Amino acid sequence: MSFSSPNPYEAPAFGHVPAALAAEDARATFVQRTYMHLFGAILLFVAIEAAVFTLVPVETLDGLMRMISGSRFGWLAVMLGFLGVSWLANSWATSDASQSLQYVGLLLYVVAEAAIFVPLLYVANVVAPMAIPAAGLLTLIMFGGLTALVMITGSDLTSWGKYLWMAGLGTLGVIVCAILFNFELGVWFSGAMIVLASGYILYDTSNVLHRYRTEQYVAASLALFASVALLFWYILRLMISLRRD
Repeated sequence: MSFSSPNPYEAPAFGHVPAALAAEDARATFVQRTYMHLFGAILLFVAIEAAVFTLVPVETLDGLMRMISGSRFGWLAVMLGFLGVSWLANSWATSDASQSLQYVGLLLYVVAEAAIFVPLLYVANVVAPMAIPAAGLLTLIMFGGLTALVMITGSDLTSWGKYLWMAGLGTLGVIVCAILFNFELGVWFSGAMIVLASGYILYDTSNVLHRYRTEQYVAASLALFASVALLFWYILRLMISLRRD
């Protein structure tokens, strides 16, 4: 299972002039850089996963799956580790200390996402291998449509932050309970999480237009990547569940 996006649900008030109020050429450059970094992060994610499943022996992956699933606390440890790394990566990516630190934060988060996706992709490859490209394509289509909706309308959805934060906290609680009390999160949960991830994408895209400064493209791309990864996770999880049923 995946977890809520590490985005700062209440978008940080970065101060100064947001991209929405910047000069047209500066705003256009910021948006272009943001989505180029997002594209680069997705390519890096795909490259890491391809390397893992090409170079790591099947026996090693089998052992990893047994180690994680052997105890109900295996996933809990993975979840806590992922949340900790996500918080650190996001802190670095939004830091004004240095641009190098921002890139390290983005890189760290992509690597963390790639690592936590390995078990899910392993199961998908066994149960329904064609679900992986199908989920990827559907994720891109949904992301493109949601992005276009915000870009065309120019909607300011920054007020959604507190509601997404509460929804993310509730989701985290449900996941922890599922781990501790050993019950399965069914198809309904994946469907609800797809809706929630779509909300994150709308919110993050709105923040690109209305909240981030024009030099904050690394932080903006990390937020978008986190939401895209969340959407991909639960679309793939839903496809796997439907295939099993």
